[in-house]
Amino acid sequence: MKPREICAGVHWVGAVDWNRRLFDALIPLPDGTSYNAYLVQGLEKTALLDTVDPAMESVLASHLANVARIDYVVAQHAEQDHSGCLPFILQKYGEAQVVCTPKAKALLVDHVDIAPERIITVEDGETLALGGKTLRFVYTPWVHWPETMVTHLPEDRILFSCDFFGSHIATSDLFAGNDPYVLEAAKRYYAEIMMPFRKMVQKNLVKVREMDFDFIAPSHGPIYDHPEGILSAHEDWASDRVSNLVVIPYISMHGSTETLVNYLVAALIERGIKVQKFELSTTDIGKLAMALVDAATIVIGTPTVHLGPHPSVFSATHLANALRPKLKYAAIIGSYGWGTKAVEQISDLIPNLKVEVLGTVLCKGFPRAEAFAALESLADTIGKKHAAL
Repeated sequence: MKPREICAGVHWVGAVDWNRRLFDALIPLPDGTSYNAYLVQGLEKTALLDTVDPAMESVLASHLANVARIDYVVAQHAEQDHSGCLPFILQKYGEAQVVCTPKAKALLVDHVDIAPERIITVEDGETLALGGKTLRFVYTPWVHWPETMVTHLPEDRILFSCDFFGSHIATSDLFAGNDPYVLEAAKRYYAEIMMPFRKMVQKNLVKVREMDFDFIAPSHGPIYDHPEGILSAHEDWASDRVSNLVVIPYISMHGSTETLVNYLVAALIERGIKVQKFELSTTDIGKLAMALVDAATIVIGTPTVHLGPHPSVFSATHLANALRPKLKYAAIIGSYGWGTKAVEQISDLIPNLKVEVLGTVLCKGFPRAEAFAALESLADTIGKKHAAL
């Protein structure tokens, strides 16, 4: 793939990683990803906005093979999938200076081993003239690191947003159009990466809305040539609104917990409540995270292992606590052999979830009539809470 023109003097020079399947040794990438770098050539100066993951350095090098001079390398975010090729760029272009926020400077020195004297910092709202093209830098902290910023190119009406509005997706399309496949990938990206910083996303969306642009060019995924769609989607995802949805992550060792879960699913459906259940031994945690973006209620289903929750439930509960979804309600159901502390231990795992606990349904061994009656009562309670949303 060669450099691709976005408009006169602005080119995509990044790399598409079709084969990557895991990010940060944690996040599944079922559709691969891309590392988007952008070359902006003014009449007097040339700027490169971000680089690519070090594994794709050769691709970036080939895209810049005919670029004789780069004056500035804008580091919008210090994470290595964007900044990892800065040493290569600074060696190739000895006159180039890195442009970043003050907080990013310290991170780049620490994480990428950039010499401080090669870095210049910019203030919120500061501009950099390239000759006929102007880069305006706007701080957007905590989307998703403290040092992040976006770059506005007003002459060409482009917002370079780095991880903000990104999507982990490998595609040959330069532009997103109105493809729902891209929107789904963007929701997954928001759920896994941005959701813990939901309140900061809200604040930064307000700042972004104050700028005029026709394109949003993120550092992962295709460019949004109809930006209102992704803006309004993020406003919805980051809002305080929840939907009539119950998410049930669970695992079952001998069938008892699964029986409870299936009974509750049927009871909720009868009451007009949408349900998504996730069997944790096989589930894609990204899909679980996406469901948590909108859900009003989480019901955790677990058998007891040595008095505590199953390790897979422990892990999923820890994940939900880290992601900080806007859940309103929670409940715990499960089974045990002779004794259990699962409820107490799960409760201790979710201090970040500001939820009302609607109850617990635990049974010793296989569930019987008493447990099923308790599930009917729980379904009634969830139904009343959801009706009042």
